[in-house]
Amino acid sequence: MKANYGYKDGSGDYFITVDTDKCDGCGKCVPACPAAVMEVGEDQNDPLNENPVARVSNAQRKKLKYACAPCKPDHDRRKEPCLAACPKDALGHSW
Repeated sequence: MKANYGYKDGSGDYFITVDTDKCDGCGKCVPACPAAVMEVGEDQNDPLNENPVARVSNAQRKKLKYACAPCKPDHDRRKEPCLAACPKDALGHSW
């Protein structure tokens, strides 16, 4: 299941997607994120899933456009740090 965390406004869609079928809750994305956007905890979208998964903290969901902007890929960086840290390729960004 793909869980989308974020928001949509007049300037675009700003979501981090977590593929909960791939995510094993290892938490490697948490320290990799310089904006402290990611956390590991209960899968709020699937209450029957007892395994912890990566998710965006509630405090950061409406701030992704700004919190994640410094990490967007450029000529020096090919992938966002959280995506690069995920060994299961379970994370994605919509913008």
